[in-house]
Amino acid sequence: MKYPEPPAIDPSLQPIFDAHDHGKISVELKAPIDSVDVLSKVYSPGVAEVCTRIADYPTEKLKYTSASRTVAVISDGTAVLGLGDIGAEASLPVMEGKAGLFKQFAGIDSFPIVLDTKDPDEIVAAVKAIAPSFGGINLEDISAPRCFEIEDRLKEELDIPVMHDDQHGTATVVTAALRNARMLSGRQDGEMRIVIAGAGASGIACAKMLYATGVRDIILTDSKGAIHPWRHDLSPVKQGLLSWTNHEGVRGSTEEVLAGKDCFIGLSGSTISEEAIASMNHDPIIFALSNPTPEIHPDIAHKYARVVATGRSDFPNQINNVLAFPGIFKGAFEAGATKITEEMKIAAAVAIADVVLDEMSAEKVIPDPFDPRVVPAVTEAVRKAWETGKAEWVIR
Repeated sequence: MKYPEPPAIDPSLQPIFDAHDHGKISVELKAPIDSVDVLSKVYSPGVAEVCTRIADYPTEKLKYTSASRTVAVISDGTAVLGLGDIGAEASLPVMEGKAGLFKQFAGIDSFPIVLDTKDPDEIVAAVKAIAPSFGGINLEDISAPRCFEIEDRLKEELDIPVMHDDQHGTATVVTAALRNARMLSGRQDGEMRIVIAGAGASGIACAKMLYATGVRDIILTDSKGAIHPWRHDLSPVKQGLLSWTNHEGVRGSTEEVLAGKDCFIGLSGSTISEEAIASMNHDPIIFALSNPTPEIHPDIAHKYARVVATGRSDFPNQINNVLAFPGIFKGAFEAGATKITEEMKIAAAVAIADVVLDEMSAEKVIPDPFDPRVVPAVTEAVRKAWETGKAEWVIR
């Protein structure tokens, strides 16, 4: 295939491209191979002894290879950031970046793997085929609704932790931030009336986790408005939401259903007017998380809201998945977990929220991504949740 000749890079963007020059990750040795004696141990003939032992006793792989603490970061490039379906090759810089974050924040080795197929059967088969090389699978940027099926099947068929971060990393951090925002606003779980704009992977996952922590009044919306029982264009996934969301069958656009609500969570890239925010309950909570353009500018949201959060690093209260996934996988590895449970994710949310409990304010309901307390706290909470099978949802 003949590819077009790329144009010159805008000089103002050159520093960004320089940061990606020939990739962002590399493989490093734990110890140098600097003599014939060492070579004979780490490779032929010595390696045969280790291979034979693993063949006879498969669990020894956990001790004598890196597999047990290595994550595969896997994507098909169909839902990349705000770019959409850009293909496997173009998604690779994101997967390399994710691998870099695993290493930087949790010391976990990981490898970016992009699959040139959109077929769920082929993706599941490919991941299962390479799974023996890894201790965990991080699914990334796979479009809905296929992402639900792919994750569910892999969780069922593999005995290592599997997590689609776009769903569960986002939901964990949103739940953590909302717990502290609720406390500041004086609201209880059962009193919260929430509208989530975006019924894709992250929106549905957020709704599920918030429901699991006691929120009962949740309305999800998509480009056609509220998801309600009288709509005839709903996918099976969206139909399934009706058994536990929008109990009153509220109809209308996202802006219309915001009237009188306590919280808005934006995950759709839509635009919300100031008038719609003004129609909400007093001191609402606004999480305008679309990047790079929030659903409503934080300066406008602050005119009405008790707490405002975005997905951007240049405003307070950034909802960033890096607060969750490094510690979740590290905790799972330390516990020897074979999967990531709902209890582990809830425990992670509580741990993230508790990090800033003593210094909490409207400008700080969630830790900074570089707060060194986060990963240890999440790791320990996740490990305990796996070992006990429990997670306590705590409103302090």
